Amino acid sequence: MTTTRYLIIDKLDEVYLKIEADADIRRELGEYFTFEVPGFKFMPQFRNRVWDGKIRLFSYATGKIYTGLYNYILNWCNENNVQVVDGTKIKDTNIDDKKIDQFIKALNIPNINVRDYQKEAFVHAVKKNRCLLLSPTASGKSLIIYLIMIFNLLRLKESKQNKILIVVPTTSLVEQLFKDFKDYGYNSERNVHKIYQGHDKETNKRVIITTWQSVYNMPKKWFSDIGTVIGDEAHLFKAVSLTKIMTKLTKCKYRVGLTGTLDGTKTHKLVLEGLFGNVNKVVSTTELMEKGKLSALKIFCLVLQHGKTERDFIKDKTYQEEMDFLVSNEKRNKYIRNLCLSLQGNSLCLFQYVEKHGEILKQLIEEKAEDKKIFYVHGGVEAEEREKIRFITEKSDNAIIIASYGTFSTGINIRNLHNIVFASPSKSRIRNLQSIGRGLRLKDNDSSATLYDISDDLTHNEKENYTLAHFRERINIYNEEDFDYEIHNVDLK
Repeated sequence: MTTTRYLIIDKLDEVYLKIEADADIRRELGEYFTFEVPGFKFMPQFRNRVWDGKIRLFSYATGKIYTGLYNYILNWCNENNVQVVDGTKIKDTNIDDKKIDQFIKALNIPNINVRDYQKEAFVHAVKKNRCLLLSPTASGKSLIIYLIMIFNLLRLKESKQNKILIVVPTTSLVEQLFKDFKDYGYNSERNVHKIYQGHDKETNKRVIITTWQSVYNMPKKWFSDIGTVIGDEAHLFKAVSLTKIMTKLTKCKYRVGLTGTLDGTKTHKLVLEGLFGNVNKVVSTTELMEKGKLSALKIFCLVLQHGKTERDFIKDKTYQEEMDFLVSNEKRNKYIRNLCLSLQGNSLCLFQYVEKHGEILKQLIEEKAEDKKIFYVHGGVEAEEREKIRFITEKSDNAIIIASYGTFSTGINIRNLHNIVFASPSKSRIRNLQSIGRGLRLKDNDSSATLYDISDDLTHNEKENYTLAHFRERINIYNEEDFDYEIHNVDLK
């Protein structure tokens, strides 16, 4: 005779569910929601034996688990013949599609048509109440955010949690969203409060746009009247400080994360889904290019062939030593300089290390720039200055922006970029796709963008160097995204 297995699930608050079940079910759930963190063996906490390298999303002791994983729990129970006693009352919001069309029409957004996929993303978000929208860079995420914001301002009007918190990673994005809302016809000055360095954290305004750095240490009480949280560049929310924000929002019913890409790991995806809700893929980059909503992209992979001396030197070096060699290599840097100066239109040259590489590239390019406008952007450049650079570049067709990945892969949108140069090797899926997105916004007079992906072949006796292996990972990304690319060998010897 088979004993029926039961699980009782209730909602503690908008952050956590509580599960009650026999010990064997709790153990199985614990195993199901336990994951090794990629690269954990190299992390100090693991090396110092204070952490086993695993993330546990379900607590065996307390029965707590993120509310956003509700559907995963139901699916697990179904697959493992566990009967569910569900006290959560979690359900979708029933919204008439005709009323949605009326709502969008009534907004009367000047000179902008809401695209089909933007409308679908908005409808999905307001019906599901919590979700993670996967929408690539340059797909018009700010308009999706605006639609969700206005809709929730209306449906939360009589609620005690009637404020909307929009969390972004940079001051540039705070200002950009503020301006975008104005462009959509919203009175941002009267209705939106901005929070970043030097701005007051207290406000009676119902819409708050903030950097995460500005509010993550605020007490739980500060978040008590927030009914909607929207996290832009949501892939960053796996960081402890951003998780801190989300777990303080215990009364916040509506949660929407937006990101261009995830890093491909199950751990990352489930943490974000736990905080926001299930992933919904809005549209892909290639679909947008096919529809003519983004610039067509051509990728030239330039594999620099180094000489025997360099190969012998690198053969036993660590990854960091290889990187230090590459960014300080005179022949390589002059090649990048000559490439940037030869390109037509506005170019973005991305580097990883400010002092070790950015400063060198800036000096080399400025020496030979002649009539080209040269701008240099890194984390130390103030938001106002970045805005000036963005404005000048959008009016120019002969500028070179030398910028760190950190400042430009996330957060600054220039609608007039023709070329992107990857001057530093990177294997980060998120960083690569976000950086590519910088060049895909349609220009007034051109519908194509070109990426120059520079890599380095320092293979020694068939032993492949680190950064060449990372280049192969980027090729995998280009294949997955169905990008058009060519590989060319370039003799540096």
